[in-house]
Amino acid sequence: MTTPMPAFDSGIAADLLERLRRKAPRVHCITNAVAQHFTANVLLALGAIPSMTIAPEEVAAFAAGADALLVNLGMLDDTRRAAIPKAVEAAKAAVKPFVLDPVFVNRSPVRCSYAQELLTASPTVLRANRDELAALYPGQDSFEAFAGTSVTLAMTGAEDMVAGPGGTLRLANGHPLLARVTATGCAGGAVIAAFLSVSDDPVQAAAAALTVFNVAGEMAAERARGPGTLVPELLDALYLIDAPQIADRLKRI
Repeated sequence: MTTPMPAFDSGIAADLLERLRRKAPRVHCITNAVAQHFTANVLLALGAIPSMTIAPEEVAAFAAGADALLVNLGMLDDTRRAAIPKAVEAAKAAVKPFVLDPVFVNRSPVRCSYAQELLTASPTVLRANRDELAALYPGQDSFEAFAGTSVTLAMTGAEDMVAGPGGTLRLANGHPLLARVTATGCAGGAVIAAFLSVSDDPVQAAAAALTVFNVAGEMAAERARGPGTLVPELLDALYLIDAPQIADRLKRI
């Protein structure tokens, strides 16, 4: 996808963060058991409200009443398989944004096939790394695969790229220590969902979410002694991060 760069700067990120804190959106998260606790705390620290039920008999009501939905495939058991279609259908009917995070589809053909089915529901944002995208779109340029669709792609890694109808953004914030704590990536998907609830522009929302989360990760890593102390420092950084810190640290490529 080689369209012009869309508008994005630290002011946009800070404005969306302030909107999120004022609105306190509820994000319903269908995520894996390893990530649930940390994801909930990340959302709370940021100013959002998590809900986490995966019970098929009630998940539709939770998803329809939430401000955004996260579908994370990090643990694809029978209960989640039954809950995900109900949640997606309810969110779409209520015109609520949803994020698809196809965790480890490159490790499991069954999971990859399921994620490809979910893509037909046109998630607002697909958050994935290069290996996951290569599995979802074998033999294709994943950015070209999204051309002409309504889906925004947030490709994460050492550098992040956000691509949508308005163009492609390249971002370079973050810290290697984030990869030493489980569920940071999964929680990042929930942060994208939270930002989608306060913006009509999915590219700007995804870019703002990645910026805020990764800048907070940098701030936390500077104070942490290792992975064990990174987690509380990250939660504090998400709670305290402000516009000047975002402006000072934002790295666009």
